Amino acid sequence: MRNTVLKYGSYGFLAGIIFFGLAFLLGDNLSYSVQEIIGYTSMVVSLSFIFFGIKHYRDKVNQGTVTFGKALVIGLLISIFVGIGVAIIDYIYTTVINPDFATEYLDKTLATMKETMSAEEYDVEKVKLSEQMEAYGGSGFMAFIMFATVVMIGFVISLISGLILQRKN
Repeated sequence: MRNTVLKYGSYGFLAGIIFFGLAFLLGDNLSYSVQEIIGYTSMVVSLSFIFFGIKHYRDKVNQGTVTFGKALVIGLLISIFVGIGVAIIDYIYTTVINPDFATEYLDKTLATMKETMSAEEYDVEKVKLSEQMEAYGGSGFMAFIMFATVVMIGFVISLISGLILQRKN
């Protein structure tokens, strides 16, 4: 199991870095909603190695069988690798490539909100959003949030893959 997790986890790690990095670098001129879609798509593509890792383990390592529990563990471990890759590129992006990302995001979000809300609603939401951005702290916390998001999505993909691929004697 260890070799399968290391192999497919490494593939997912590299895919997470490459796809998420490309999404950051090539998406600068796109709206945040489009960037968000591209980001989630890159996460899911990188997490697809969960399915292939479980299938490899079942078919090539474990004589054609895998329990749901074992499949879930393999999937979660692979998703941790992907999460680390995405968190690393997120941290690098928000500290080195675009250290003003949080401020830019807040400014653009507030501008969009100002166009769509009444003055009273805007004032309330502005205070909430500003406090929320302050509470995040910095790049390290944002990278952790990305890691946690990837692992949660990976958990769902692991559940689905485990249900599809489980095969007992």
